[in-house]
Amino acid sequence: MFYNIFSIMNIFLKNFIQKQKNHFFCIRKGDTRKMNFFLHIELPKSLIGITYHDLNMLFGSCFAENIGNKFIEHQFQADVNPFGILYNPESIALSVKQLLENKPIGREEIFFYDGLYHSFAHHSSFSDISPEACFRKMNGRFSFSSCNIRKINRMYVTFGTAYLYRLKETGQVVANCHKLPAKLFVREQLSVAQIVDRWEELLTGLFALNKGLVLFLSVSPVRYLQDGVHENQLSKSILLLAIEELQKRFPDEIVYFPAYELLLDELRDYRFYAGDLLHPSDTALQYIWERFVDTYMNDATRQLMQEATRIRKSLNHRPLYRYSESYKEFISQILIKIERLNAKMPYICFKKEMEELIQERD
Repeated sequence: MFYNIFSIMNIFLKNFIQKQKNHFFCIRKGDTRKMNFFLHIELPKSLIGITYHDLNMLFGSCFAENIGNKFIEHQFQADVNPFGILYNPESIALSVKQLLENKPIGREEIFFYDGLYHSFAHHSSFSDISPEACFRKMNGRFSFSSCNIRKINRMYVTFGTAYLYRLKETGQVVANCHKLPAKLFVREQLSVAQIVDRWEELLTGLFALNKGLVLFLSVSPVRYLQDGVHENQLSKSILLLAIEELQKRFPDEIVYFPAYELLLDELRDYRFYAGDLLHPSDTALQYIWERFVDTYMNDATRQLMQEATRIRKSLNHRPLYRYSESYKEFISQILIKIERLNAKMPYICFKKEMEELIQERD
């Protein structure tokens, strides 16, 4: 009798465990579905492509900077953040407007604080201990980009936050506070209407100037906890709604790339964040870049990217002894590869690297 009870309990437990397994793994009679550990966001192949012929310009947050560096790494023609990293839509719009109007930075716009000269329109990467050097860096870059913005056919803007800061004294919107005392500024939250109105006016002129220009908009997946956790979510929501409205007003010229959703909804794990738990890790950035490439670049462009990447890897792993025969052979082979690639696509430029190699060879 004891054996029968034990056998019945054993059968019951086996059946129960199997039912739980079937439920957990979504396996039912005739059901071949498998368990998924993450949500996969479908990004259909876009009819709007990106090739090596395109002239690209990127504006926005540190995420825009990272993606821009991917363009440069793969030898695309790209002008990344002419004013440095910018976070809010108003500061980005002001920088684009200044480039379009070709109004260089005036010396009166540069100020001194904490051992450096700065501009409220620029990121601190343009700051310098010398006013001449600061002015030279800003306007040297400005001249280059004000010319480019009249020729670009692909533009990328990443909004980071809907919050901005104004100087109390003048009401000027500042792109960067440069660690000045907080009492000098007033914090303001942009509304959806404010962002849309500003960018609609700006883009109407830009699209009229650059026929065929496509604008790729995205929201930075970086969380700005200095705004506050709840405030950061409100900020991102405002940016998403503003982009949605701009798309409705320019349906043929604006494309939305869901970088924000890819990190927060698809990857959705702290292992895909950097050590500060706010910025995406290198792995996450690479994944988002690959999804971007798959969506907007065709097979021919990806093939050229692979060739450019192989050359870049070779340049980064040169033989140790520069006066050896193996090093001379390396230079000859890499120059042949670069020349072959440039023959197929002159826009892929290794000009600086070629000059260095030829100088070393000779």
